[in-house]
Amino acid sequence: MSRTTPPRPLDVEALFPELSAYRGTTTRLHPRPGRPDVAASSVGGPLLWPTNEPWPMCTEPHSHARGRRPADIRRERQILASAWLREANPGPTEGERQLLEQLGQKHRVQEAATTDPVPLIGLAQLCRRDIPDLPAGPDDCDLLQVFWCPFDAHGPTGYGMLLDLRWRRSWEVTEVQTSPPQPQVVGFEGYVPEPCVLYPEQVATYPFAGLLPEDLCARIDAWEEALEEEAEELADDDAAVVGYQYDLSIPPGWRVGGYASWHTTDPSPMDCRTCSTPMHLLLTIDSSEWDGGSGSWKPLEEQDLPTHRSATPTEVTVGRWGKLNIFACPEEPGHPHRWSIQ
Repeated sequence: MSRTTPPRPLDVEALFPELSAYRGTTTRLHPRPGRPDVAASSVGGPLLWPTNEPWPMCTEPHSHARGRRPADIRRERQILASAWLREANPGPTEGERQLLEQLGQKHRVQEAATTDPVPLIGLAQLCRRDIPDLPAGPDDCDLLQVFWCPFDAHGPTGYGMLLDLRWRRSWEVTEVQTSPPQPQVVGFEGYVPEPCVLYPEQVATYPFAGLLPEDLCARIDAWEEALEEEAEELADDDAAVVGYQYDLSIPPGWRVGGYASWHTTDPSPMDCRTCSTPMHLLLTIDSSEWDGGSGSWKPLEEQDLPTHRSATPTEVTVGRWGKLNIFACPEEPGHPHRWSIQ
């Protein structure tokens, strides 16, 4: 079943005609629980990885001997999902609570040394044939595969994430690796994705307000303030106030292309560190598909579903329930990627 974004609450170009010059597109991926095929675009699904190529590993020295087992994390999610779906007495039973306590325990891998490589987790696989806004990779590669280390132990602070993006030509993979190596334990359950099929949908998008010309940004701010004041005068706590950021410009959730949101930090230049070209947003990995502030983007097919059960299909968590924006060089897609957490 496809997923369809509702029409926007207002025509933003009718309000601010100058925005027509900035209109772009982004492809909402709409990941939903399922059983993706190895050749399909997916989140957390099997990857089209050749048997004769080593699986990506984290080779940075860091502690990775203690954490939760991925199988325990997935079993915990299954129990909780079933428990809250019960019509009578929803929630875990006493027996389930005891099992959940056991599943939540951390385990130690005795033989793991800080210098041992750690298998990366295959996070996503995106194919150009499925996703309109996915650009061609280097040497006309059509398949992007995204990996990350299951521990926050990287970079100058020792608490950063490690990403690894690989481009390949899908037609060149003839023998697929069916049992890739997996980490025995992970440092954070948010690094373990649930298998999801994708329902790509291309929608219109506009830049983050802070990156628009100063006079246009000021007019948008004044318009939003007027709407908020009007809602306060009406004393209607249930009235939904439409905002440029949350309703009219940048959709939430996993998506490819378009504009990055800078709602947590000030906008930061993302220039290629190899050739200094301004980079374009390649992929956004989000902790949720929508929330209380961005509910107007909830697909038409899922309007009746409760947010707490349907808005986090991948079970991926970025930072403190944020989103990860990954940027690519438009001049040479083979140049190293950059990213920012919002």
